Amino acid sequence: MKPPSSHSNALVELVGVTHRYNRRETPALVNVDLTIEADSFMGVVGPSGSGKTTLLRLVAGAISPSSGIASRAPHLSIGFVPQVETVNWSFPVTALEIALMARVDRRVPWIDAETRAEAAEIFELLGIEGMQDRHIRTLSGGQQQRVFIARALLSGAQLLLLDEPTSGIDARTRHDVLHLLDKLHANGLAIMLTTHDLNSVAAHLPRLVCLNRSVIAAGEAAEVLLPEVLEATYGAPMDVLYHAGMPVVIERSPLM
Repeated sequence: MKPPSSHSNALVELVGVTHRYNRRETPALVNVDLTIEADSFMGVVGPSGSGKTTLLRLVAGAISPSSGIASRAPHLSIGFVPQVETVNWSFPVTALEIALMARVDRRVPWIDAETRAEAAEIFELLGIEGMQDRHIRTLSGGQQQRVFIARALLSGAQLLLLDEPTSGIDARTRHDVLHLLDKLHANGLAIMLTTHDLNSVAAHLPRLVCLNRSVIAAGEAAEVLLPEVLEATYGAPMDVLYHAGMPVVIERSPLM
C-alpha cells in the first residue's frame, strides 16, 4: 500500500477501488472512494451482500483491490474485531489468552509481567476485570466483544475495525458497547464499524457510509438517512421520522 497523499490527516484512503474475489464474479465493491481520518468514528450500513465486510478487509489490508488505490499511513496499526458468529467458541482458551494473542512473539514464547499488567488495565478499562481466566465460551456476547477489543488495544491499534459488533446482543448490551466505543474514540482511537441496525446504532454515529457495492452516500446521519438514499441503498422504500431530534427509519409496508 502507498501512503495517503491527498489528506494529511488520513489513516486509510481508498480511491476508485474495485474488488473481485474472482474474475467471473460480480465485483463485491465498485469504484469506492473513502477516507478514514485519525479522528474518524464511522459506521457503514447496507444490505447483506453489499460489500461491508469486504470493505473492512480492504481497509485492514487483508486483501488488495482488483483496481484502484488503497493507501495507509506509514506504520499504521489496525485492530480487527470479527463478527461473533464467525468465532469458534469451543476452542479451549481463556479471555486473557485471547487478548494476549496480540503480543505473541515466536522468538519469546512467553508473556512478561509488564504485558500482563497492561492487559489487566485494559480489561478494567473495558469493564471485564475479573474475567481473565474464564473460558471465552462462558462470556456473554457483549463480554466476548470486549475481549476482542482488548486484543486490538493490546496490539497498539490506532484504527479499530469492527464487523457487526452489536449483532445478536440485547438493547442494554448494545448501548453499553456503543458507550464504550464512544469513550475509546474520545481517547484518540479511530473507529470504523459495520451495522445492520439503522436506528439503535447507525443514527447515533458521527459519520455514516451507505454502501451497496458502491458508496451511495456519506456524511452525518441527518444527511444520509434520507428516504431517497435508503431506497437507493436497500432497494426498498423507507420512511424517516424524527423523534427527539434523531432520525428513525421505518420500513414502508408493501401495502401502502
